[in-house]
Amino acid sequence: MYRLVLLSLATLALVAFVLSFFGLVVPGPWDLLVSAAVLVVVCAGTDAAAQRILRLPWRLESSLITAGILLFVLRPTLEPLGLVGIALAGAAASLSKYVLAWRGRHVFNPAAVGATVLTLVSLAAPALGASAWWVGSPVLAGPVIVLGLAVLIRTEKVRVIAVFVVTAVAVGVLRTSAQYQAAGLAVEVGDVVWPVLLSSPILFLGAFMLSEPLTMPPRRWQQFTVAIVVGVLVGWPIDLGVISLGQERALLIGNLLAFAFAFSVRAAVGLTLESRADLTPTVKELTFRARRRVAFTPGQYLELDVPHRHPDARGTRREFSIASAPEDLPTLKVAFRENPATKTHSSYKKALAQVSAGDALAVTGVWGDFLLPKKPVNPVLMVAAGIGITPFVSQLRHMRLAGEERDIVLVYVASEASELAFRDELEASGVPVVVFTRDRPPDLPRHWLWARGVRLDAEGLLQVVPDIAARHAYISGPAALIADLAPALERARSITTDAFSGY
Repeated sequence: MYRLVLLSLATLALVAFVLSFFGLVVPGPWDLLVSAAVLVVVCAGTDAAAQRILRLPWRLESSLITAGILLFVLRPTLEPLGLVGIALAGAAASLSKYVLAWRGRHVFNPAAVGATVLTLVSLAAPALGASAWWVGSPVLAGPVIVLGLAVLIRTEKVRVIAVFVVTAVAVGVLRTSAQYQAAGLAVEVGDVVWPVLLSSPILFLGAFMLSEPLTMPPRRWQQFTVAIVVGVLVGWPIDLGVISLGQERALLIGNLLAFAFAFSVRAAVGLTLESRADLTPTVKELTFRARRRVAFTPGQYLELDVPHRHPDARGTRREFSIASAPEDLPTLKVAFRENPATKTHSSYKKALAQVSAGDALAVTGVWGDFLLPKKPVNPVLMVAAGIGITPFVSQLRHMRLAGEERDIVLVYVASEASELAFRDELEASGVPVVVFTRDRPPDLPRHWLWARGVRLDAEGLLQVVPDIAARHAYISGPAALIADLAPALERARSITTDAFSGY
């Protein structure tokens, strides 16, 4: 995701650079080049110095992303004092990652902090410049939408940012219409909508700043709440006299609300690998000991950072469903599929294979809404495909340890009987399990059923789970398999999915 954001910002900068030759954007080509160079040098240098002092691995991508966002938020210039202001904003943005942080994670969007600092300083020294948001231009709206959608699809934030955009535009239209009416002028709503959408920073702010995962709360309803709050403030900035609570300040308020929502879980937590285990010929389990408490709800996933030299385009972080229960803490477990027949491996997979007992890694965050219904009386159908069993293991183990009772049926799909992971844990849970494998699993518990000859489709599910219409369905596994099976679960009361994209 980080590489995709960086590539999108670089592409947008290139588009703006070309347009600048024709006078279609505000900055000139030399303004863009020089300002970009200053931002890259200052952001990278500040990050490198801070990370060296704190003995953290230097992340050049983070520096370049901050510089890229500030390039479109500030006013590119060739004026010496203006470049000093740009450098000040870049330094403030990078320093905020370490100064305005909580347990290893920054609280505020760095670019928003940098822009706000420059705006406040410019009140006393106007020559230093201030935020300009020149990216809010109709000529750049198309590229911002296309590149922004690529980022939002990858981060699964399309709906959240759509809520922000709709809110900001609706409030902005209302504000503009009210201003026209106060001036005694008539205006059509249609004449206001497009300027508010295409000639403002709404699209860029949403796609490249509000969507930042590290400053987003973990639950979807919390994310929607933040999106609405920021949207209202962006659409109708509150005037404080010398400044307003719009744009970057609105985002900072949203970041603060997100921090309040996720105070207990917003933390980078150090881990120590205790052991590895082979659960099946292709499924591996890692057992860690957390240095601090990791707050999570069964069914959520963590982001595991494995720093290594020369990472490929996918970077150094991956998401893993948590396979242990909160009652197991400080022990934390994840599992993943590793096919020995695969000849090409990502740099992350190679680095993870080299981690040995005693080595230190870090959880950079916990997220997810793959949670069972709040009311235990609601019947549930779990459908796990392959390594998709891991969030269900966490949930079933938690139920057993907490003494919670639920009406649950588990459908477990695997290529072969030998690939059924966590059999002991699933058996201990006592829930009925329907197994779909090519060969018959040996020594099946009494409450397990091998679905021999049953096709895994709507009719097959009805055959093995006749009361599916009364159940809330949860399906977890590879994205392609989820796409195949989800239509078969349309008879259920609801469907919640959890896709695994590999590592």
